[in-house]
Order: sequence, then structure tokens, then C-alpha cells
Amino acid sequence: MSETSDETLPEATKVGQSKRLTDSILVTGGSGLVGSHLIQQLIKEGRNVKGLYRSQIPDIPGKEKVSWVKGDILDVVALDEAFEGVEQVFHCAAIVSFSEKRKQELFLTNIEGTANVVNAALQAGVKKMCFVSSVAALGKIKSGGVTNEDTAWDEKNNDSNYGKSKYLAEVEVWRGIAEGLEAVIVNPAIILGAGNWDEGSTKIFKTVYEEFPWYTDGSTGFVDVKDVANAMIQLMDTDVTAQRFILSTENKQFKDVFTIAANAFGKKPPYKKVNKFMANMVWRAAAVKSMFSGEQPLLTKETADAAQRTVRFDNTKLKHYLPSFAYTPLEETIQRVCAELKKKYKLEY
Repeated sequence: MSETSDETLPEATKVGQSKRLTDSILVTGGSGLVGSHLIQQLIKEGRNVKGLYRSQIPDIPGKEKVSWVKGDILDVVALDEAFEGVEQVFHCAAIVSFSEKRKQELFLTNIEGTANVVNAALQAGVKKMCFVSSVAALGKIKSGGVTNEDTAWDEKNNDSNYGKSKYLAEVEVWRGIAEGLEAVIVNPAIILGAGNWDEGSTKIFKTVYEEFPWYTDGSTGFVDVKDVANAMIQLMDTDVTAQRFILSTENKQFKDVFTIAANAFGKKPPYKKVNKFMANMVWRAAAVKSMFSGEQPLLTKETADAAQRTVRFDNTKLKHYLPSFAYTPLEETIQRVCAELKKKYKLEY
């Protein structure tokens, strides 16, 4: 990993000073993977939490302690009502998709929705906001290089619709900061958690459980959803503002992650190495299959390309601001998530 010098950090924020602002908190995307885990952690800490959800209240421990608000971040009237009495907001609501078919929906929710949240926060006089972005919003560099928070976005070298939507959502947050909103941005790598395994990053585990045979030599960063929630809370309880942070436990080959998960499930690990040409064939076959099944495929043109690349993320900046923060070992995370999914979906052992 590349080194980060203390001299490059603002003097007042080299180490985030503890500054617990409030217990009046709103979490958008409260039923999603990050939002639901964040809410659980906030409840454990005795915080007063509102959870904004779109269709269904998540079945999580302590859900009765949350003030649930049904609404959509595209509905400005509902947002204004949700922001009443709120002093902190964690903006987790987003669409995660790498399907070309969902491009319009992706841009509308992730960009316009974030603009609405920022506007509502400014109007309500919110003291601080944390926005969940993604490493996909960072600049893309050559395979094998190291990406950090300062890697510049290059429109010409970024063909990911999801990445573009999160980058432009970040622009809205920076606009809010310029208008007086205190905010931090987190850029998680691939988030591992026991969410709905028919969507998002949790679909990785379903694919492994179904003994998907293919693997590549590609690698990327991975992070525990609980670590994402804890990092967000800790950053919000400091005086740190106008900063973005990569959240990544470690950089790991996809094959290694899939193998650990397969062993935890008692399933056969991937065993067929795929090159770029074969990957193109596989994602096309997955696209045809999804037309009949109605399910969003894990492998698309975009994810097939990403699976071929060796991507590394520098996670050292967070340690400068939160020296006591520690990531959960990746293998421990995968083992726990598999155990939770076995219980959740009543899987055969």
C-alpha cells in the first residue's frame, strides 16, 4: 500500500477529535445492507434513530426502537417530513446495479436522490452528514496500481454507470459542503454482509453456494458491513468534515474469497479459470438466463471486466483520523456471513 504522510493532512484533523454531536439521527436506505446494519449499531449505542425505508421495514433486532418513516429520496415532501428534528443524517439509500437496463433508474436515484437529501439537510439545519459512496466513484488507474482518496476521476477511463452515478452523487455532497453543510464521505470496497442474496454484493454468496465454477485472477478490496457501519459512526462523532475515506479491509483475489465462502458452505469452490474471451461468453450467457429467470445476473459486461483487473486500494487514511479503528479479519467476516446466510435461508449444511 502507498504511504500517507501526516504532513498532507490538515493540522486540526490529523486525528479526529471526539465530538459526539447528537442522538437525533436519520438513516436513509434503512432497509438496505448498510443502512440496516448501521441502525442496529446505533440502537445498541442507545441513539434516537429514524429509519427511512421505501417498501418494507427490515426484520432486524430492535426494529421496534426505531421511528420508521416510509418514503423515497426522490419525494422531496416526504424528505422534509423525515428531516424534522434531525441533527445527523447517514445517507445510505442508493441503487447498486451494473445492468445497462437500469441506467436511468440508477442515475435518477443515486444523483437526484442525493441532491434532494443534501437540500433537505441544508434546509433543516442538519449539523453533519455521512454519505455512503463507493470505491467505484474513485478514479480508475492501471491494473496493479494502488488507488487512494486522491486518485482523480477521469471520465474517459470510467465506463461504469454505477461508478459515474456515485461520483456525481459525491459532487452533490461537495456542493452541500460548499453551502455550509458539514459532511464526510465513505468509499467502501465490496461490502460483505448477510443481506438479501438476490441483490447487491451479497449475491456473491448465493453464486458461490450454487457452485458457480468459473474464476479469474482478478482482485479487489473487500470490507465487512459491520466495519463500514462502525467507521461511519466514529467519523460522525468527530470534528472531521469535508473528507472522503476508503473503507477496505484488504485486497484479495476473487478466487480466494469465493473459495473461503465455498468451504464455509460445504460447497465446491470455483475450479475453471476464465480468460477475457471466455468471460465475455459467460456474461452473455448469464444475460440470456436472466431474461427467462427475471433475476439480475451477478456477471454483466461491467462486472466481467472488473473481475479481470487487479485493483488495490490504500486504506491507510482512515487510520490517521481514527487511530483506534480496527478492521475485522476478512476470513472471519466471510465465515460469519456464510453462517448467518445458512440460518437466514435455512440452507442445508
